[in-house]
Amino acid sequence: MAASPGISAPAQAPVVLVTGAADGIGWATARAFAAEGARVVLVDLRADAAEARRAELGGTHLAFGADVSDQADVARMMTAVEAACGRIDVLVNNAGIPEQSLPTLEQDLDRFDRILDVHLRGLFLMSREAARIMLRQQSGAIVNVSSIVAIRGVPGRNGYGAAKAGVLAMTRAMACEWAGSGLRVNAVIPGYVRTELVRRLEESGTLDSARMTGSTPMGRLARPEEIADAIAYLASPRASFITGASLAVDGGWTASGMA
Repeated sequence: MAASPGISAPAQAPVVLVTGAADGIGWATARAFAAEGARVVLVDLRADAAEARRAELGGTHLAFGADVSDQADVARMMTAVEAACGRIDVLVNNAGIPEQSLPTLEQDLDRFDRILDVHLRGLFLMSREAARIMLRQQSGAIVNVSSIVAIRGVPGRNGYGAAKAGVLAMTRAMACEWAGSGLRVNAVIPGYVRTELVRRLEESGTLDSARMTGSTPMGRLARPEEIADAIAYLASPRASFITGASLAVDGGWTASGMA
C-alpha cells in the first residue's frame, strides 16, 4: 500500500475518501467531488490504477492501493490519510466486485465469501475507521453504494443481493448510532448503470442491455455521473437533516414493479 505524492491542500478544502475509485461510479464520484473543490483520496485495490486517476485529477489529491476487506490495510491507510490531510469529511463506500450470476447449485463458496467480504466486511472496516476520525471532529458524512438487487429477488445473484441488502441494514444501524454525534450515514441504490464493465459484458453477450432498459421506465441506463451527483448531494450540507436514508437512483425501476 502506497500513497501518491501530493501538495498540501488548503485547510478549508473538505477531504473526501472514495473506495473503488479507479472506474465506474467511483471514478465519476471522485471527479464530482474534485470539481466541487474537495481534496479527494482515491482508494482502489489496484494501486497503479488509483495513482493514474489521481494524476488525471492533478492538484492536491491522493491515491492509495488498499484491500478494503483487510483490517490492517484499512487501519494503515486511514492513519496515513489523517496524517496527510488532518481530517476526513466524507467517506464513499463504493468498492465492490461482480457477482457470480449462476444457479444456486452451481455457485462457488469461495466466490460467495469474497463477495460478502468486499461489500460487507469492507464497508464495516472502512466506516469504523473513518468514524473514529469523524466522531473526534463531531462532523462527517458516509455514503454507501447499494444496488437495486438488494430490494428485489434476482435469481442467481445470491451473494451480491445479500451483500447489497446488508449495506442498507448497516447504513440504517450506523446512522442511528451516530446521529447525535454530527455524523450522517446514507445510501444510494443505483439501478442499471452504463459503466465500462457493463460495456464489456454487453460485448461478450453475458448481459442483455435491451432487457435492462426495457425494465426501466426512463428507458435507458444511468450514466455514472448521475449516481455520483446523488452521492455528492447526500454528502453535502444540503442534506444536513438526512440520515439513515436510502435513495434509489434507478430511472423508476423500483417504483414500476416491472421485471
